[in-house]
Amino acid sequence: MNSTAFPLIRWQEAGLDHSARWRSEAGLPPPENVVIADDTLKADAAYRLAAQGTALLWRGDYQNARNLLQAMARRAERKPRAGAEQKPATPAEAFQMHRAAQGRRAAILGSLLVPLTADYRVPLRRGQDVAEACRAALGPGEEDSVISLRGLLALVSAYEWRKKGALVPALRALIHPHFGVFSPVRGEYVDLVAKAPLPANCNVAFDIGTGSGVLAAVLAKRGIPRVVATDMDPRALACAAENAQNLGLTAGIEVVRADLFPEGRALLVVCNPPWLPAQPSSPVEYAIYDPDSQMLRGFLNGLAAHLAPGGEGWLIISDLAEHLGLRSRAELLGWIAAAGLKVLGRLDTRPKHPKTQDASDPLHAARAAEVTSLWRLGVA
Repeated sequence: MNSTAFPLIRWQEAGLDHSARWRSEAGLPPPENVVIADDTLKADAAYRLAAQGTALLWRGDYQNARNLLQAMARRAERKPRAGAEQKPATPAEAFQMHRAAQGRRAAILGSLLVPLTADYRVPLRRGQDVAEACRAALGPGEEDSVISLRGLLALVSAYEWRKKGALVPALRALIHPHFGVFSPVRGEYVDLVAKAPLPANCNVAFDIGTGSGVLAAVLAKRGIPRVVATDMDPRALACAAENAQNLGLTAGIEVVRADLFPEGRALLVVCNPPWLPAQPSSPVEYAIYDPDSQMLRGFLNGLAAHLAPGGEGWLIISDLAEHLGLRSRAELLGWIAAAGLKVLGRLDTRPKHPKTQDASDPLHAARAAEVTSLWRLGVA
């Protein structure tokens, strides 16, 4: 394939101009200022260059590059001097500052780059074997490329997660998330779907925005004979189909590419949209951040037209956005009413993930108060 079909990163080395395919899962443009770096570069100098917007194309030992990345991460996590840190006036401002800090950290750590050959080898001394992980996430290799070391390590880590799987107690089985697909590591929302009372005689259910397919699997395990799982992301569709096959549920789960709803109506329509109305910075973050609550509002506005008579829509969502001042409960209830829906009931649970106990987290107060709910909705 012609490399001009993809973004190119360009640099000078040994007095010559070079270029290669640029890989960025976040869709970032290739850096304009690139310098060659090796084992002689110290962590303070590397951090300073990266903070100034200079990318470092590594030519030294691969394991030394990993050590350098860790050293840069420690520098990025240093707290400002006493009195130098701006104090947020509101929870929403704290969230915006947190996201901005995350973005700055990602930009700095993403500036350490490594080369990949066309067959996904790292052509560096003590280079890691990443070929299998790259093929699983990126498809067949076609040409030499450059990727951030942080991005490459995330890709390898995701592949290990895919092989190992994530235990889902509600299924008593493993779900294997693909690269770029959100892993169901927070089990409280899955447990809500496993415990909520099903509508009477429920023979068809829709799982909107299925992701890994975990909720579709739970519904099928509960005895619903036909579950239609939808998504727009090709990785999610492949992931959900593979998990259905691994769990022996392919006869009951149909994976369909659709923007929210499939055709027809169902007695149960389930949706676990991203919980926070904010802009994602990478594809996998679309499972967490929903710009302007677009998916949430799209689900609510289309639900009545896809519910069979007597059916229910299950909206699984956290109230973290409310505690952060990003969306009010009144807004949510207003959207429900405006969509011609009514609340039939609600099941609540408290998250148990480690951040709820981490007082050093800048969003700790909101996380500690968070409640995850399954809203049972019907046609008004």
